[in-house]
Amino acid sequence: MKQIINTPNAPAPIGPYNQAVLIGNTLYTSGQIALDPKTMDLVMDSIEAETKQVMDNLKAVLATADMTFEHVVKTSIFISDMHNFAKINAVYATYFNEDTAPARETVEVANLPKFVNVEISMIAVKA
Repeated sequence: MKQIINTPNAPAPIGPYNQAVLIGNTLYTSGQIALDPKTMDLVMDSIEAETKQVMDNLKAVLATADMTFEHVVKTSIFISDMHNFAKINAVYATYFNEDTAPARETVEVANLPKFVNVEISMIAVKA
């Protein structure tokens, strides 16, 4: 049965979707951008600050489903400029143990919602 996951500790959806859907032991998160959940303002001071906000938003969604980054099996990273890849990757890497890091793809796209620089979604499984 499908369970909707939403938390005030991550940005409220800005369209007809939820922050995540839990089916059985598998959590599918919507893509998160760098919206501060308290103010709904974008955190765009630097690509590092933007990426940290995205990851913190995902951490809050995972926590609401009683999961952590250790449960993540797949991530999708969408970036507006591949030249930012190394900086995004450096922040992203601080949230995972390299030995158990999830599978992932990183794709450069023409535009993202609200013209942000990075959006990340995840699939997590509680085994």
